[in-house]
Amino acid sequence: MQIVDLYHARQHLWDLAALLYPHDMAAKKRWMVPMKDLLDHGRTELLVEWLREIAAEHTETQPGLAEEISKEADYFQTNAHRMRYPAFREQGFFVGSGVIEAGCKSIVGVRLKQSGMFWTVRGANAIIALRCCRFNQRFEDFWAETRAA
Repeated sequence: MQIVDLYHARQHLWDLAALLYPHDMAAKKRWMVPMKDLLDHGRTELLVEWLREIAAEHTETQPGLAEEISKEADYFQTNAHRMRYPAFREQGFFVGSGVIEAGCKSIVGVRLKQSGMFWTVRGANAIIALRCCRFNQRFEDFWAETRAA
């Protein structure tokens, strides 16, 4: 299952807002409201359609801007299947990367980054494997595989 981090996807929209309204924060925020709403509600196809319309409006006067908007529209179109946020939430999945980052920090970082510790890649990989098995309650499986090898 692949999910584009919602906050990463929103950043793409904020980058577009900054290109469209470089000196007007209020206009950026107003522009973001419907765009963010479409993204958050999994209406990526309509979001892409709107972005393509906005790009077309700037083709004559600002071809560079139109090209950037088109690139972002392509990004959302290509990744639409990984941006079905309502469906993912319904299935109990997280749509942001914060949970994964926190897990990495607490499982890996806490053990490997203590004061005075130095690791070889092989040693670090071994400890990470053991910790992941322990926290996933698969320690016995790991131990059995290690003995068999």
